[in-house]
Amino acid sequence: MPHRGGEEAAVVTAEYVSQLSAAGSRYAGRAEERTETARRLDSRGVLHTDEPSRVTRRLERLGADWSLAAAMERTPPLASTGASLDGAVAPEHFGAGVLGLERLMGRNDLIDVGFLEAGWLASRSVGRVVVRGRGAHYGTGFLVSPSLLLTNNHVLRDQEEAGRGVVEFNFQTGADGTAPDPVAFCLEPSRFFATDRDLDFTVVAVAARSSEGKSLAAFGMLPLDEAQGKAILGEMVNIVQHPNGEPKQLALRENRVMDLLETFVHYETDTAPGSSGSPVFNDQWEVVALHHSAVPLTDGDGHYLALDGTRWTPETGEQNLAWKANEGVRASRVVQALRDLPLTGAPDALRAELLEAATARLPAGASFPSGPPFPSASASAPAWTPAETQTETAAETAGAAGTPGPVPSGAPGAATGWTVPLRLDLTVVPGTAPAPAAVPPAAAPAAAGAPPAPGPEHPHAAGAAGRAPAAAGLGAALVDLEAGASRPYYDRAADEIARETYYAAVRESMPGASPAELRSLLAELLESSHLRRPAYQPMRLVYPWVDLHPDRRLRSLYSGKSFGPVEFIRADAAAEAARAARWQEFLLRESAPGPGALAAESAALEAALPYNCEHVVPQSWFERREPMRGDLHHLFACETGCNSFRGNFPYADFADFGEALRHDCGRREQERGFEPSAGKGAAARATLYFLLRYPGYVGDAARELTPGQLELLLAWHEADPVGEWELHRNAAIAEIQGNRNPLIDHPGWARAVDYSAAWA
Repeated sequence: MPHRGGEEAAVVTAEYVSQLSAAGSRYAGRAEERTETARRLDSRGVLHTDEPSRVTRRLERLGADWSLAAAMERTPPLASTGASLDGAVAPEHFGAGVLGLERLMGRNDLIDVGFLEAGWLASRSVGRVVVRGRGAHYGTGFLVSPSLLLTNNHVLRDQEEAGRGVVEFNFQTGADGTAPDPVAFCLEPSRFFATDRDLDFTVVAVAARSSEGKSLAAFGMLPLDEAQGKAILGEMVNIVQHPNGEPKQLALRENRVMDLLETFVHYETDTAPGSSGSPVFNDQWEVVALHHSAVPLTDGDGHYLALDGTRWTPETGEQNLAWKANEGVRASRVVQALRDLPLTGAPDALRAELLEAATARLPAGASFPSGPPFPSASASAPAWTPAETQTETAAETAGAAGTPGPVPSGAPGAATGWTVPLRLDLTVVPGTAPAPAAVPPAAAPAAAGAPPAPGPEHPHAAGAAGRAPAAAGLGAALVDLEAGASRPYYDRAADEIARETYYAAVRESMPGASPAELRSLLAELLESSHLRRPAYQPMRLVYPWVDLHPDRRLRSLYSGKSFGPVEFIRADAAAEAARAARWQEFLLRESAPGPGALAAESAALEAALPYNCEHVVPQSWFERREPMRGDLHHLFACETGCNSFRGNFPYADFADFGEALRHDCGRREQERGFEPSAGKGAAARATLYFLLRYPGYVGDAARELTPGQLELLLAWHEADPVGEWELHRNAAIAEIQGNRNPLIDHPGWARAVDYSAAWA
C-alpha cells in the first residue's frame, strides 16, 4: 500500500482495506478447491491435478504432448536425468523441451544456465515506479510494449499521480558488486493512460528518452499474451520486484500456483510493500499475472492478524500484516480489458502496439524450455536486446548519470562481456550464506542483504526475508571500504554543477518569497528528491564512505577522536551478531509477544549493544521510524560511549559548567541538555535539515528540541563553518538518497527560513 498523508491517506487506506477484503473473500471461498488441489498434487502430480484441457494447452505451449508426458512418466527418474538404466527410454528420444517438462512434472530440479540468462533479459524490462511530491511512494512496473508500462491502479491511481512519476531501470546490484546508476524515464499520462480499479491495473506511456538521453528501447519489453496455457495448478512461478522500493530482487521457483480463477491467480511467494505491479513469470519467463495484493491471515472472527499474532489495524502498517497467500491479475484479463477500451487517434495507435505484441506466438511445435519468451511481432522495438549488443548497452546505461563509481576488482576499464545484475533471494541455512555482492559507496541505495538494527518491527525475527547474517554484512562493508579507496574523495567542480541544478527551481522562486514560503520550497524539494531511502545500516553506508574525512579516517562527532573505519565496521558487526542472538532467545522465551513487548526488547537491545553511530535527532523522538531512522543526513560516526552519554538529551550551551556532568564527549545536565565537545556546526546543520525534511516530529514530548532552542542551532551553524568533510558527506549522500542538505550548500539561507512549522 503506497504511503500518503492527510485526507488522501484515509482514502487510500479505505481502498486498500477494501482490496484486502476482496482478495481474502476470493481466497476463503475457494478453500475446498485448494484442499483438493493439494491432495491431487501430493498423490498424482502436476499433470493430473488441473483440468485436462488446460494441461493440454500447457503441454502444447511447451512443444510437448500427452504421449511424451506419458512416456516420461513410465520412465524411471534416473533415466531422465542421464543415468543408465536397463530398459529405460533414453532421454534423447524425448525430443526438445525435456528439461522444462521434467521440471513441470516435478521429476527434476535441475535448471540449465539459459534459464538465468533469460531471467536477466526479462528483468531488464522491470523498473521501480517512483511517485514524487505529495504522498511520495514506490511500486514496481514493467514495459509491455515499446512505449507503455503496466503497474497497479493502487500504485498510479490517476493521471495527476502518474504525472509526478518516473520509472527507474537498472536499480539493482550486479553479480560483481557494482550498482550502475538507475536510468529514469518520465511517465507521460497525457499520451496514454488507462486504468481499471476492479482489475487493479494501470497502463501509462513512458518517455522515449531519459533525461540523459538514454533510449527506452534498450530495456526491451515483456509482451502480454492473451492465449491460455501459460501456467497450470501446481506449477512454480517467479517474481521480479522492487520490495519496499529496494534494489531489484527475485523470488525464484519456490512459488506454487494453488488456484486459477476466472480473473485472478493465487500463489505462494515472497513479496513486500513496493512489489505491487510486479510481473509473475512462468519458467519460460512469460508473464502469467500482474501481482497486486496479498491475502491476509485472519483469526476465527475474520479479523486480520499482525506478525506478532495480535489483531491488525491500518494504523499498525502494512509491513506488519501476516500473509498466507498472494493474488495476481491474470495477464489475459488485462489484455481483454485493454482491447475493449473505446480509444481513437494516438492512444489507439499505442494500444495497437501493445496488442500486436500480446498476440505474437511461437511457431507451431517450437519449444522454449528455458530460453527467453518469444520476440515481439513489432519491428519498432524488439522484445529483447540482442546478445551481441549487451556489452555496449550495459556500459551505456551504467554511466547514465552521476559520478562514476570505482572500477570493481578484476574488471579493469577494458573488460569485455556482461554480468548478470540479478539478485536471487534464496532460503539458506543460517550461517551458510556467502557474503552478498557489495554495493559501492557511490550507488548504495537500500543495500539489500545488509542486516538492519532491531526496531519495533522486530526484524531479527526468525525467517525475516532477505536478511543476511552479520558476517555477510561485515564482508560487504569491507568490500565497500576497499572500493571507495580508489575514488576521488571530493570532486568540487562536479558537485558545484550538481548543486546548481538541484536548487534551480528554488532560486527562481526565491525573489520576493517570505521565510515561510522559502521553508515550503525547500521542504518540498527535500521530500520529492528523496527518491532512495535506505534502511538504517551504518556499517554498510556511514563508515565505508559517507562519513570519511579527507585522511580516509572517521572522527567521532562529539569527541573528535580519530578511528579507523575497519574498527567501527567490525565493532558494529559484532554488536549486530549479539543482537540477533539475543533476539532469537527473546522470541523463544516469549511465544507471542505483543507490540509493546517487542518495542521494549528492541530498545533494550539497542541500549545494551549500541552501534558506533549517532542520530543527531534521537530515534525516540520519531519512534525509530523509517525513513528518518536511516536518513544519512543526520547519521554520524560516534563511539558508543559518546552515543550513550548523549542519550536523547536535546542540545544545550552551558555558560558555566555548574553541576553539569563532564565527559570527553561534552557536558550534560539533567534539566538542560547536552553540549558536545566537537561537531557543533555539523550537528546543527543536520538538525536543521531534519526540521525541514520531517516537520512535526520533534517538540511533542518533554526533553525534545523546542522552538526556543533554534537560536542555539543557528549560532553553532555560524560559528563552525562548512568544510571539505561536510561537502564530501553531502555529495556522497546525494548520490545515495537523491536529496541534499541546503544548510551545507547555502549556509546563508539558514536565517532566511521560518522553521515554525517544523515543530509538532
